[in-house]
Amino acid sequence: QVRLVESGGGSVQPGGSLRLSCAASVGHLDYHAAGWFRQAPGKEREGVSCISSFDGSTHYVDSVKGRFTISRDNAKNTMSLQMDNLKHEDTAVYYCAKGPFGRCPSDYNNYLRFHNWGQGSQVAVAS
Repeated sequence: QVRLVESGGGSVQPGGSLRLSCAASVGHLDYHAAGWFRQAPGKEREGVSCISSFDGSTHYVDSVKGRFTISRDNAKNTMSLQMDNLKHEDTAVYYCAKGPFGRCPSDYNNYLRFHNWGQGSQVAVAS
């Protein structure tokens, strides 16, 4: 069983940057796709990005393209999300999760396809 732990959240002004990390404290993440999701108060959990295991191919929701960068280090069993030019609407609790297989599913933004959720990390963007 994989156990994931997020870190790196915090508060930042609009236009600022944060880097989230996700580490597998138990088990291994390297043979599975991995995704980042977020959930703002009163809203449904939203898929942000996914990275495949074998070729490192990436996927992003349109609202973060060009601003967020997902990466992984299979040797270290970790995944990261670099968030630049943050906006108010990026405020949410961010979660990492393990995908169903090595490649990101076609519906990578569907949280029901992912498992082994971390506890979440708060990101707040405010002036």
